[in-house]
Amino acid sequence: MAKNVLLTGGTGFIGKYLTDVLIANGFSVSILSRSERKNTDLITYYKWDLEHNYIDEEAILKTDYIIHLAGEGIVEKRWTAKRKRDILESRIKPIDLIHSVLQKNNKALDTFVSASAIGIYGAVNGAEICTENTPPANDFLGTTCQKWENAVNKIESLQIRTVKIRTGIVLGRNGGFLKKLTPSFKFGFGAILGTGKQYLPWIHIEDLCAIYVKAIQEKGINGSYNATVLDNTTNTVLSQTLANLYGYSIWLPKVPSFILKLFLGEMSVAILNGQRVSSEKIKKTGLNFHFEDLETALSHCLP
Repeated sequence: MAKNVLLTGGTGFIGKYLTDVLIANGFSVSILSRSERKNTDLITYYKWDLEHNYIDEEAILKTDYIIHLAGEGIVEKRWTAKRKRDILESRIKPIDLIHSVLQKNNKALDTFVSASAIGIYGAVNGAEICTENTPPANDFLGTTCQKWENAVNKIESLQIRTVKIRTGIVLGRNGGFLKKLTPSFKFGFGAILGTGKQYLPWIHIEDLCAIYVKAIQEKGINGSYNATVLDNTTNTVLSQTLANLYGYSIWLPKVPSFILKLFLGEMSVAILNGQRVSSEKIKKTGLNFHFEDLETALSHCLP
């Protein structure tokens, strides 16, 4: 009988892709959903409601692995006090709810894998290469990611193997980062943001999903792992590469930092800052990325 993987955030951009990859690897998949959905031959849906602290416990009790992807988007809306609270709670509440069910039922999991983000290293600019041992930053992104990962430690305290995947910008078709970016570039209006010197650590969605599959399959994988390509991609490099793939050179002036700060507020730090991040630790497990060249990755993602 196929082992089951339960996903939070399974109906999102990464979750949909990961569902297909898991099924292709012989797993059965369950998904926690806030709305009623019909089961298919390959996917079972279970209801949960974080606002009312409800989860169908059968989803937890029947699974072998849990992958936690759920969370409000970081750059979807301005960072008001309420929005910041929503971003944090949308990541931590699911873990707390799952923990309570596991603990109450003395349920053993093979593995609990949680998304995290390279934002743990902070919204900073610089050439320093961050590793999993780099201390968390004290800004909003850094503290949010640290609290996110600390919540996962509650699962680990139940003697369950836990893995945290610190993800950069995810490149893939029909969603995520490129879905927001490509319309302007496609019609010739692409532009460099701010100085353009800020690094943009990225990963192709196929390689990210391969990391998640490896994390549940290999018992020797524990703790935090960065999921990014270590290259010299900056906002300028990405913008110029994307424009070239659409057959033109960027002609618009750079969008000044003060304009982005005016329209986006504090959230602009996530766009105007970036750091280099090493993925050496996950590669030492034997995993090789299929996409390490930016132009190749972008070409694969564009319709």
